[in-house]
Amino acid sequence: MNKLSQFTFGALLALGTVTAAQAGTLDDVKKKGFVQCGVSTGLAGFSAPDDKGEYKGLDVDVCKAVAAAVFGDATKVKFTPLTAKERFTALQSGEVDLLSRNTTWTLNRDTAQGLSFAGVTYYDGQGFMVRKSLGVKSAKELDGASICTETGTTTELNLSDYFKSNGLKYTVVALGSNSEAVAAYDSGRCDAYTTDASGLYATRIALAAPDDHMVLPEIISKEPLGPVVRQGDSQWFNVVKWSLFAMVAAEEYGVTAANVDEQKASSANPEVKRLLGAEGEFGTPMGLPNDWAYKIVKQLGNYGEAFDRNVGAGSPLKIDRGINALWNKGGLQYAPPFR
Repeated sequence: MNKLSQFTFGALLALGTVTAAQAGTLDDVKKKGFVQCGVSTGLAGFSAPDDKGEYKGLDVDVCKAVAAAVFGDATKVKFTPLTAKERFTALQSGEVDLLSRNTTWTLNRDTAQGLSFAGVTYYDGQGFMVRKSLGVKSAKELDGASICTETGTTTELNLSDYFKSNGLKYTVVALGSNSEAVAAYDSGRCDAYTTDASGLYATRIALAAPDDHMVLPEIISKEPLGPVVRQGDSQWFNVVKWSLFAMVAAEEYGVTAANVDEQKASSANPEVKRLLGAEGEFGTPMGLPNDWAYKIVKQLGNYGEAFDRNVGAGSPLKIDRGINALWNKGGLQYAPPFR
C-alpha cells in the first residue's frame, strides 16, 4: 500500500469512527425504549443482582438515573454484566450505551481508547486485604507475598509501582474476573487480595468468614470511578454527565425523593427551580424534557440517599462518606451550577 493509499485508508477509518460515534445514541436509545448499561459481574453495593435477580447498587443507580432522565422511568434500563477485560470493547462496539462499572478514569482511557468519562460516581483508592492469621498490619510487611487481583484493570500497574517504589518483592496471581480472584484468595491460593478499597469491603462481607480478614490501612492510588460513554457524541455525553450532576446538586440543595414535589412547587431558590424544571429551558438543549432532573430525584433520590442505601450507613457495607462527601462538607463531590 503506497503512502497516499495508507493516508486515505486511515482517513476513512477515522471518518467511519467519528460517523459511528456521532450516530446519535440518545435517538437510538429512545427508539429501542431502554438504556443498555454495562455493569460489573457482581460487586456488592455497586452493581450486583439481588435474590430476585434485580440489579442494585450505586453504579446501577447511575444507569437508572439516565433512564429516568430520558424516559421519565428509571426502570427502562437493561444490564449487561461485563468483566474488566470485556467492558471497553462492549462500549466501543455499541453493545452497551453506557458503562457504569467501577471503572477508573485515567489519561490513556480518556484520550486513546475512544472513551469519555462523564464524571465521578465514587472517589476510591486501591488497598489490600489479608487474613488476620498472616500477622501483618501494613502493606509494607507484604515482602515476598503472593497477591491475587483481576487482570485487565489499573490494579496490576498500581501494584507493580507500589512494590517497586518500596523495594518489595511479590508474586502476582492475575485472574480473568473479580470472582475468580476472590475465590483464589479465599481458598488460600495467595496471601493477599488487592482492588479498590470499596471492593475490598464489598468482598469481605461475602467471604465465608469475614471476621477472619482485615483491610490494611494503606491506600496506594487514586481511583476516580465513574460512568463512561463513547467519544464523539456530545449530546449523550451531556445526558449522562448531567444526570449524575443532578443527583449531587439535589443533595447540596436539600432536595430529596420525599420533598421533591414540595420543592418544585414552592422553593424560593432559583437554582432549585432550574434544577427541577420549574423555571427555564434546561432540558431542551439535551433533547430531554425540562423536568428530567425532577424525574431522577423523584424516583432515585439525591446522591446522598443513593450513597447511603447502597454503600453507606444504610447498607451492609457501612462505608463512611469520607472524600465522597459534598464539597461543602469536606469532600470532593461537586456539581457545576444549574444555570
